[in-house]
Amino acid sequence: QASNGCHNGESASTSNDLQNGTCSFEENVEINGDVHKTISTKIRSQTDQDIIRLIGQHLRGLGLNRTAEQLMKESGCRLDHPSAAKFQAHVMDGDWPKAETDLGDLKQLLETQHSLVEMKFLLLEQKYLEYLEDGHVLEALQCLRHELTPLRFNTNRVHELSSYMMCSTGEELRRMSHWDGKGVHSRQKLMEKLQAFLPPSVMLPPRRLQTLLNQAVELQKDRCPYHNSKSDSNLDNISLLIDHTCTKEQFPCETVQVLKDHCDEVWFCRFSNDGKKLATGSKDTTVSIWDVNPDTLELTHRRTFEGHPGGVSFLAWSPDDTYLIACGPDDSSDLWVWNIATGGLRIKMNHSPEDSLTTCAWNKDGKRFVCGGTRGQFYQCDLDGNVLDSWEGVRVQCLWCRKDGKTVLAADTHHRIRGYNFEDLTDFNILQEGHSVMSFTCDDSGRLALLNVATQGVHLWDIEDRVLVRKFQGVTQGYYTIHSCFGGVNQVFIASGSEDNKVYIWHIKREMPIAVLLGHTRTVNCVSWNPTYPSMLASASDDGTVRIWGPAERYRSNKGQSISISNTNV
Repeated sequence: QASNGCHNGESASTSNDLQNGTCSFEENVEINGDVHKTISTKIRSQTDQDIIRLIGQHLRGLGLNRTAEQLMKESGCRLDHPSAAKFQAHVMDGDWPKAETDLGDLKQLLETQHSLVEMKFLLLEQKYLEYLEDGHVLEALQCLRHELTPLRFNTNRVHELSSYMMCSTGEELRRMSHWDGKGVHSRQKLMEKLQAFLPPSVMLPPRRLQTLLNQAVELQKDRCPYHNSKSDSNLDNISLLIDHTCTKEQFPCETVQVLKDHCDEVWFCRFSNDGKKLATGSKDTTVSIWDVNPDTLELTHRRTFEGHPGGVSFLAWSPDDTYLIACGPDDSSDLWVWNIATGGLRIKMNHSPEDSLTTCAWNKDGKRFVCGGTRGQFYQCDLDGNVLDSWEGVRVQCLWCRKDGKTVLAADTHHRIRGYNFEDLTDFNILQEGHSVMSFTCDDSGRLALLNVATQGVHLWDIEDRVLVRKFQGVTQGYYTIHSCFGGVNQVFIASGSEDNKVYIWHIKREMPIAVLLGHTRTVNCVSWNPTYPSMLASASDDGTVRIWGPAERYRSNKGQSISISNTNV
């Protein structure tokens, strides 16, 4: 069967005059001493020629070979260079001697000689594996010794291939080599690898039209300021006839629930890592735990932890959500570790009455945490409250543990964020602000840091490159401690409370807010975006309430995961 542009038995050698065999005007071209007449084209625009080739390839992928053939014939275009089409046909047929000969014809179209060697290696690798699966051990050994090895390419892989000689069955071979076995599927995968070495004008990359359409859809989603649903790479569920658009109503901009259980200012709120619970801390000396209903995304009260003199200004969930640490305000020397499941107090830590333990962060192992405050305390502790390490003289405003398990980032009273390595006891500068860093948090990658800076607002830093990326506009930030957060699908949104009683939301690529949420009547101290249900946002305020934000009612579904309508076109 003809494949990818080798139609009616026609073939031609490689020639620069055919510019890789796409389309050409009618002319005589001398090839190997013979005169061949090229196809007369009716399509002169290069863009139109490319589109025809893309459509032709897609039609072939659908099995509409006659239609593709007619399109190529009527347009005067060739889908692929004749030598490339012949090469593909021989690969798919498993005719390895002819496929190797075809490589010689394609040699002048490759950018480097090294590409030719690598392509030949891939061919011979498939040939070798097929010999083994068919039980032709001597032929496989011949291929390994006298064809693959002399190439002097990827010797580690050659040694690995040689080990497959010990396989007693085809099933064992396929399992050890992670290979699909002899047939169309493995040869198609091989062909896709080989196509990567050929210029697209010679042979189109696999499924090129579908790739371009996927890129176009993803670009539209990326440019949509309110897109907050998990992307589906399958185009079957997307209309290509209209542009992708999300409305603001699909975004968490409406109050869906107001929690009024606290009887004083609410200073902090934080969803658990699995998104199934919310913890809130208040000046009323209590911590409340709420369960998230995954169907309605409404919260129900689970339990209350009492007995935190001075109130609770910071909370931190352990990585597995088993424990919750509660810290008090500036004059608090106590720290509480609560067991969420049992409701019991694991430990109340008070290292010294002179301490000020106002912030903390969990190590990724869930067995250690760091804590500190502005009086110069900075400890690493275990779950029993034992101080494992300490760093003297560091006045800590906020803490974050990196995923390497040994480095802690700390915002100090000198307007800096510094890194502290508890293993080798080294420290280093990361960034310097001009005003006090009241709080900060990092995204899941650990590369981006979000800072609330006194009198300046919310700043986004790349802490790998150590550059200020963006200053978000609109928020009112004085000298109160306000906690902002990353959120939404892929954490492309930023949310922050404000001293003007509002919640501000930005897209991570835009300085101006895309939403301003009204409802609180006093300063909004903290916001938390649900990490599992991206259309759920919580905010805690001095007005004594916690507000839960979600999409407009008509966009709320029965399941929280899809509350933000995926791929909706409006």
